[in-house]
Amino acid sequence: MCAGEASPHTYPGAELALFGRALNWKRYLQCTLGPWIGGRVLEVGAGIGETSRALASEQCACWCCLEPDPDLLAALEATLAERPLPAPAETIRGTIADVDPGRRFDTVLYVDVLEHIARDEEELARAASHLADGGRLIVVAPAHPFLYSPFDTAIGHYRRYSRRTLRAAAPPDLVAERIFYLDAAGCLASAANRFLLRQSMPTARQVRIWDRILVPASVRIDPLFGHRLGKTVVGVWRKAPGGA
Repeated sequence: MCAGEASPHTYPGAELALFGRALNWKRYLQCTLGPWIGGRVLEVGAGIGETSRALASEQCACWCCLEPDPDLLAALEATLAERPLPAPAETIRGTIADVDPGRRFDTVLYVDVLEHIARDEEELARAASHLADGGRLIVVAPAHPFLYSPFDTAIGHYRRYSRRTLRAAAPPDLVAERIFYLDAAGCLASAANRFLLRQSMPTARQVRIWDRILVPASVRIDPLFGHRLGKTVVGVWRKAPGGA
């Protein structure tokens, strides 16, 4: 594994282990995003590696985990040493600005990361500059600004997205392949926290109920809604050959 140098970044990350146990949600993401992920992959904000483990597959030529927080990176590297990914893995300490400008990837992933970044348009422009021709930029983010809650504030979210605002954040020279919602049933949990509970952090029991009951329900009903409703929004863009 290789590690680059970066300016210090720290992130509390209390929710990472909590949601890392959401196995049904991880499987749903894998089934949904899997067809778009392949080749050389850059995962921005890899955290402790739970998403890496859920999404990496043998069809990936390599999986590069980019993480600015030194403690999270150390935990990630320890986990990868103990349980390697199906694809060859490496780690880089830093943000997208710390990636070698000449390096290109076939997939750049932001899973529950972009909402933590103040200048999201600038961030995605940098990410797009690292795409190979035909490469894909994939963003998964919390949906619906009206659901912004004390939980979002507590874990450093600048915003939640709609399909419109997520589309607007992406570089205009990328081709939008699909922008859609996931987890319609999970909207109930998010709405309950926003308007009733107002918790800054869900309990382990609440996460279990969401993952074991609401996520399987969403797997069934999301197609019925045409993916027009959900607590998560997903955007997939492609760099056309010869693009900037």
